[in-house]
Amino acid sequence: MTQATGQTVTESTVPRFARGTRLQYDRVREVWFVQAPERAFHADPIAAEILQLVDGSRTLGAIIDQLAQKFDAPRSVITQDVLAMVADLTDKQVLLHA
Repeated sequence: MTQATGQTVTESTVPRFARGTRLQYDRVREVWFVQAPERAFHADPIAAEILQLVDGSRTLGAIIDQLAQKFDAPRSVITQDVLAMVADLTDKQVLLHA
């Protein structure tokens, strides 16, 4: 479990983008970025894979399962990465718990 902004991020957490925040692909630069009011974050390829699955209805556990299957990677490694990233973006108020 990871703490972020007083909220615990676990596999049962259902993340969603904060109002006015979205994941967007820049075709010219060929990069993903998170666009938020008055700020933007470059999403590296791993973050982009995770954030593309954030829809406000899927749990982090379901996202982790899908990524583990897609990349044929150990679930425990993916779990650590996903929980840490979501906790960080929750702390920055980019993601909220649905």
